[in-house]
Amino acid sequence: MTGAPVPPGATLGFLGGGQLGRMTAIAARTMGYDIRVLDPERECPARPVAAHVITAPWADAAAAAELARGCAAVTLEIEQIPRPSLEAVAAIAPLAPGVDAVFTIQERARQKEWLRANGFPLGPFHTVRDADGTASAVASLGPSIVKSAMGGYDGRGQVRVRTAEEGAAAFTRLGAPVCVVEAFLDLDFEVSVLVARRADGLAVSYPTSRNHHTDGVLTWAVTPSGVEATREAEAQQLALAIADRLDIVGLLAVEMFVLRDGTLLVNELAPRPHNTFHHSERAHPTSQFEQLVRAICGLPLGATEVVRPAAIHNLLGDLWTAGEPPFAAAMRVPGVRVHLYGKTEARPGRKMGHLSADGGTPEEALARVLEAYRALVR
Repeated sequence: MTGAPVPPGATLGFLGGGQLGRMTAIAARTMGYDIRVLDPERECPARPVAAHVITAPWADAAAAAELARGCAAVTLEIEQIPRPSLEAVAAIAPLAPGVDAVFTIQERARQKEWLRANGFPLGPFHTVRDADGTASAVASLGPSIVKSAMGGYDGRGQVRVRTAEEGAAAFTRLGAPVCVVEAFLDLDFEVSVLVARRADGLAVSYPTSRNHHTDGVLTWAVTPSGVEATREAEAQQLALAIADRLDIVGLLAVEMFVLRDGTLLVNELAPRPHNTFHHSERAHPTSQFEQLVRAICGLPLGATEVVRPAAIHNLLGDLWTAGEPPFAAAMRVPGVRVHLYGKTEARPGRKMGHLSADGGTPEEALARVLEAYRALVR
């Protein structure tokens, strides 16, 4: 994607109308852009925000081409889109991120092999294609996690194993043609960095977010992360280097492990807005959603410093088991806001929304969302 900036008033296309598409579309609407969306779900969360919604599978390249027609730029909220659909869009309208970058990231084994080949720091891993290979990998690596190479996120598509026999059984259970076996690490905590990059190579990064997961699903995130200054600079430079090597246009979230000895290792990449930076709406002058619009449209990138500590806590469908949660109780906590995604069905494990809070310190912001979340649990 090159050329003149795409000014407000133009039409932007979104491959994906889930919560990330919805929140980015709201930011784009605020800036004056019109919105077109392609999503497999007819009543997707972005529908109320979009002028036109195409309901079709991701693999429908003709529908992807239809989305692109009339759009000044197209972006995505989910990386699991088949290459032919990405290419159909790119043949008609500027697609950001580009086809090759998305293709590299969307398959876990391909992503990790690319990171290793380009010299970025990773924990020990093996790519496996059968049960025997998985058993051998676990025997070599020791206690590990077996992950499906395609799909599988928020704790799905992965199995923790300790023995070779468990590794072989995990490969069979996952039923994926390719898996990645990752060794357990001496982990202290997890952080992520978000990079925004334009087609001309200009890029900015957000300070690290500290993240806590439960069963592979993000529970809460807070910024500033509390990482010491040298490690903070290292994390941001690492993320910027990966975005540059991939030639990302738009956003790139880089999840990282911080080991107990201080070593930084890359965990996973996401070429889109990221759950760990939902607090950017509270903590930074420019939210990740507005920043994505700026980046893909070639506009000046917004400021990314932390102006007020902030935290988020995810709201999963489990909270709706006994009916609508008592959101008024959560909002009684100072500084707390409720963000709901407009999903029509609450299911266990499904992300339905999040709480956000600011505070005078990161600890205060996090304490506020934790208190508000406790008020919702019945």
